[in-house]
Amino acid sequence: MNQALRLQSFRRRREARWPWMLVAFCLICLTIKLSLVLLGPASGEAWLHFWGFRPDAVIGVLDSRPPREWLDADVFGLVTALFMHADWLHLTGNLAYLWVFGIAVERAIGHWRFALLFLLLGGLANLHVAWRLDGSDLLVVGASGGVSAIIGVYLGLFPTRRMGLWIPLGLYLQFARIPALLVIGSWFTLHLLYTVFGPMSETVAWSAHVAGFLLGLLAAMLLRVLPGSIRYEFRDD
Repeated sequence: MNQALRLQSFRRRREARWPWMLVAFCLICLTIKLSLVLLGPASGEAWLHFWGFRPDAVIGVLDSRPPREWLDADVFGLVTALFMHADWLHLTGNLAYLWVFGIAVERAIGHWRFALLFLLLGGLANLHVAWRLDGSDLLVVGASGGVSAIIGVYLGLFPTRRMGLWIPLGLYLQFARIPALLVIGSWFTLHLLYTVFGPMSETVAWSAHVAGFLLGLLAAMLLRVLPGSIRYEFRDD
C-alpha cells in the first residue's frame, strides 16, 4: 500500500514538474519585446501606448460609464500592459523574479490557477496605480504587478521555506540558505519606501509592486482555506 502511494506521488510530481504556464508567459514577454525592437522606435512606441494603459483613460471609463460598458480597450490595457516592457533591463528583472518564485507557486496551485492569479491580480494592481494616479496621462507598462502578486502568493504558501542565495564576501561568493520571509520582507520594505518616498518613473509604477504583493498574500490565505486548491505534495518540497 505504501509502495503504491509513493508511486502515485512520484507520478504526480513528474506531471507537475514542468511549469509550462510560467514558460509561456516568459516567452510571450520576450517575443513582444523583441518585436518592438524590430519594429523600430516610432512603431514600437506606438504599440507600447496601444497595449499599455494611462490612468486618466482608465478612470475616465470607469467613472463615466455603467459597469456593463466597462469592457473597453483602455480597461483591457490593465492586463495587456503586463506583457509590455519599455527596456530590456525592466523585462529581465521582472522575468528573473517571476522565474525564481513562479516555479514553486505553479507547482503548488496548478497551471490555470497560476495564470488566473498572475493576470487577475496583476490587472488589479494596475487598477490601483490608475486610481492612485487619477488624472495622469503617464504611460504604465510592465509585469511588475503580476510578478509581485506571485511573490506574495509564494510567501503565503511557503512562509517557512529557505531560499538559496549567493552572498558576496569580499572577493568570494558564499552560498547561504536565507529564510524566504527575510528575503521577501526586505524586498517588500524597499518597494514600500520607493512607493511612499521615491519618484514615479515614466514606465514603472512602484505602487503596483506593493498592491500586487498584498493581493497575492491575500490570495494565498484564501487558497489555504479552500479544499483542493493547493497540492500539498508539492508545497514543501
